[in-house]
Amino acid sequence: MKTRTAPNGTPVLVQTGASIILEDSQGRILMQQRQDDGTWSYPGGRVEIDETVEEAARRELREECGLEAGELSLLGVFSGPALHHIYPNGDEVCGVDIVYLCHDFTGTLASLDGEARSMGFYPVDALPSPLSSMNRIQIEAFLALRKEGDRS
Repeated sequence: MKTRTAPNGTPVLVQTGASIILEDSQGRILMQQRQDDGTWSYPGGRVEIDETVEEAARRELREECGLEAGELSLLGVFSGPALHHIYPNGDEVCGVDIVYLCHDFTGTLASLDGEARSMGFYPVDALPSPLSSMNRIQIEAFLALRKEGDRS
């Protein structure tokens, strides 16, 4: 097994995440500005012990944004160098992100856990920046899927 230590002395971890790209009735997607580094991302986070990935995605949306997801469809599983990330505290991770799409949700948008500075729904052609480096390939995949759907 390959192991590595981050510059701050902690082990580099493989981190499994579950996320939701949430699209409203106007075709805008939910983005939130991260408190730790100021970048913008869609809702998501780590899968907890004995939690299914779908449960984790739903929990993260609820905890971060106050929204309950309805039907989810899988966008994809993303990994590799594009999801290698060093957090501001020096912790280093190699991410695996399982991303769902959702158009069906209830609740009132609110930052509940303090992880976001700001959040809102944005048109896909006017997403806020800078985007989190850990979300770029997933958003590109979402936009490609959406563009493919426009041709149908």
